[in-house]
Amino acid sequence: MTELTREDRLLQTFASLADTLVDDYDVVDLLQMLVDTCSDLLDTTAAGILLADATGTLDVVASTSEAGRLVEMMQLSAEAGPCVESFVTGRVVSVPDIGESPEEWSLFRESALAQGFASVHAVPLRLRETTIGTLNLLRDTVGELDPQDQTAARAFADVATIGILHERSIRETALLAEQLQGALNSRIVIEQAKGVVAHTHGVPIDEAFALIRTYARSHRLGISQVAARIVDRSLTLDT
Repeated sequence: MTELTREDRLLQTFASLADTLVDDYDVVDLLQMLVDTCSDLLDTTAAGILLADATGTLDVVASTSEAGRLVEMMQLSAEAGPCVESFVTGRVVSVPDIGESPEEWSLFRESALAQGFASVHAVPLRLRETTIGTLNLLRDTVGELDPQDQTAARAFADVATIGILHERSIRETALLAEQLQGALNSRIVIEQAKGVVAHTHGVPIDEAFALIRTYARSHRLGISQVAARIVDRSLTLDT
């Protein structure tokens, strides 16, 4: 059997990732698959993904090694380093020799070198002008990342961004559907309450709704709340 080339394996990986995005998936599992793939197929010793929360604080969500995670956490604690720089600027930040990194990155430099890393390549996870995190590739040799690997890394970062935003979209869509269904359910209860009030008070439907609305306003309650109590007979409107 012919051994698959690196390019074949990359194509297979992207096909697998595309299938994953179509099916129901866990975004953390997807990101872990991405960093594992970077470590396996690119000239990379370790890989990790940092994501920003609602306040803009970065945290590690996927990492191929505890050593890589330690370096990333050191960057976060120092609030300085190539991954943080990539997130803040929205640009790729490549450090071919960590030993020659800026003095303001000294905590990162010392931690990275102690863990055996010599170079790093940080790629932003971006949607237009918004950066939501970074893909970080750590290597145990000095030098720039191979151009083909740089292209693949950017593609992986894009897949990570799509996966995260797709998951958020699904969650938001589900919330919207839930809200819409809730509104529809409330409307059914309101219609039932109008019928109850119309019958018990001997008034037309329109007037029955006016009575419900007036009661809700005067008691600072939601119309749906008042309607539900009328339907379950825990509330009887005064005439």
